[in-house]
Amino acid sequence: MARLALVAAAEAAEAGVSGALMGALDTLRVAITLFDAQERLTYCNQHFNYLFAAFPARESLTGLSYADMIRLEVETGHVVPPDGSVDDFIAKRREQMREGEFLPRDIALSDGRIVEIKARRTKSGGWIALWTDVTYARHSAMRQEDLVELSADAFAFWDRHDRLMLCNSAFAAIHGHSSTEMALKSPFEELLRSAVKRGRFQIDSDAESWIARRLDAHHSPAGVLTVIMASGEAYLVRDRATRDGGRATVYTNVTDHHRVESALNEQTRALERTKRALAKTQVHAERQASYLADLTDRLGRAEAEADTAKTALLRTMSHELKTPLNAIIGFADLLQTAPKQFSGEQVGEYAGLIHGAGKNLLRLINQILDLTKIASGRFAITPVEVSVGATLWTALDQLREKADGKSVAMDVEGCEEGLCVRADENAFTNVLVQLLDNAVSFTQEGGQVRLSASRFGAHVRIVIADNGPGVAEADLARILEPFEQVGRSMSTHHDGAGLGLPLVKGLAELHGGSLSVSSREGEGFTAELLWPAG
Repeated sequence: MARLALVAAAEAAEAGVSGALMGALDTLRVAITLFDAQERLTYCNQHFNYLFAAFPARESLTGLSYADMIRLEVETGHVVPPDGSVDDFIAKRREQMREGEFLPRDIALSDGRIVEIKARRTKSGGWIALWTDVTYARHSAMRQEDLVELSADAFAFWDRHDRLMLCNSAFAAIHGHSSTEMALKSPFEELLRSAVKRGRFQIDSDAESWIARRLDAHHSPAGVLTVIMASGEAYLVRDRATRDGGRATVYTNVTDHHRVESALNEQTRALERTKRALAKTQVHAERQASYLADLTDRLGRAEAEADTAKTALLRTMSHELKTPLNAIIGFADLLQTAPKQFSGEQVGEYAGLIHGAGKNLLRLINQILDLTKIASGRFAITPVEVSVGATLWTALDQLREKADGKSVAMDVEGCEEGLCVRADENAFTNVLVQLLDNAVSFTQEGGQVRLSASRFGAHVRIVIADNGPGVAEADLARILEPFEQVGRSMSTHHDGAGLGLPLVKGLAELHGGSLSVSSREGEGFTAELLWPAG
């Protein structure tokens, strides 16, 4: 309100009011100068000559431009330009007279005083400038800044809007700033989030929760919080409300104390762990005898299961190997003992049967070898980009004759264009042929096999389904184990040893894919293959 009264009085003086009012202006401890639109001095009160004692009497100053008055400051020795250039100094000072550049400006007098100049437009288009000696206030602020800077703690003061008004270099460094000026006027939350984003603090939870705790401590009447820097230093942070409505923040380095406390806590936890371990030792000793007896029993059962599995393997293999070998030997003996009794057509037929049995035998041996290599991690693959559509048609062509012989329809219900997988080409072809052969083999005369392929996230999903007799749900897991032929009698297993689906599963998993099967007895069988997309 006092400043507004001064401005009103000055404007009255500009309007020509004299007498008692002019006398009142001369008693003020603030220098008042009035300039017209061309920045020429039209009035100044008596206090102006007090500020600039070496100036001529104020009456002789009337008509001087603002630039001339600045030169007079320099010529009389009141002011020394900071960079030595009078013209640059005048240009900087005159910026305050521009529209929108009304911020106060300090000038340092050569005798140590500091004068604050505040300028603004008048209604007539001229200027009013108020000159105030702020030496005591500025020196007090500088002493305060020096004291804060000398402190071993990190200090910061915030205004009522939570903007940083003063801090020392230690506080600036904690928040990642090389100087205090870079952080001034910044809101507290903005400084905090910037420091967190740059990794200045160790965050013991998610960043937002940590920031919320720090904000809560900062806004509390007397908040206290310990923060750990990325460097490992620990600081006790105290926030307090100040009498002017702002806040003060102090960071105290407590790294040594924190380390000692952490070490003591760790020792306490170690002692607790030791006590619990000792308490468990007795229980462990009591259980050990029981455990050893149980282990012996389990080893005995595992040995018995291994013998059973070995017996099942030998029984299955003896049958699967003998079947094609009997066919080969039988027809070969027949042709050898009486070759002239058979026509050329019969010889061709028997040779075909021998060839077929040999192929079945070779396929069985190859499947066993491939499963063995997969189990031992020695199955070598060379992944390349393989076209799903082309491989599906290759598999269909290989099974076409077999399907036609049973009047089984093979329908491709959908295959996205350009669909590719990342796979060993031979292994991928073998997988599709095996799944399709399995579907055709176990589908009755006149049945149907359906195929589809589509993208499924990062994989390609290939589905092969038939409308054959299916498998009971309880037996689905077993048919993915070698030599299992659940629900398939020896007379209808179609030259299979129960190795096809386990081999497909092993090859898919070797490539990072998977095989799953679903079925209900009497409702068909579905194999779903997931393979990494190319």
